[in-house]
Amino acid sequence: MDYLESLDFDAITAHEADLLAYTTEAMQQIPGIRPIGTAAHKAAVFSFVLECAHPHDIGTIIDSRGVAIRAGHHCAQPLMERFGVAATARASFGMYNKKEDIDVLVDALLYAKEIFS
Repeated sequence: MDYLESLDFDAITAHEADLLAYTTEAMQQIPGIRPIGTAAHKAAVFSFVLECAHPHDIGTIIDSRGVAIRAGHHCAQPLMERFGVAATARASFGMYNKKEDIDVLVDALLYAKEIFS
């Protein structure tokens, strides 16, 4: 509890929002990526599909590059149906992440795209 009470939650929220904005911009350099869920004020989660591969395949390939993401329907099948996708890939960020982590994610996704294209 002492640790949690010592945290500046406003600073954490701002940091995570900054990471999400950085991710959203960085992902634009990947041809064929389609963000899913673009609400103005959302958690630091970037869900997406990559036109050339299933999210599970993307997750497997980028895992080989040291990057962990979630892939699947995330217990949100009605939402997946609304967006017309069977599954998504999802990167989540927290107070412990840095922009360099996002750069590694983007590089890994470019590698995956190269494999599947």
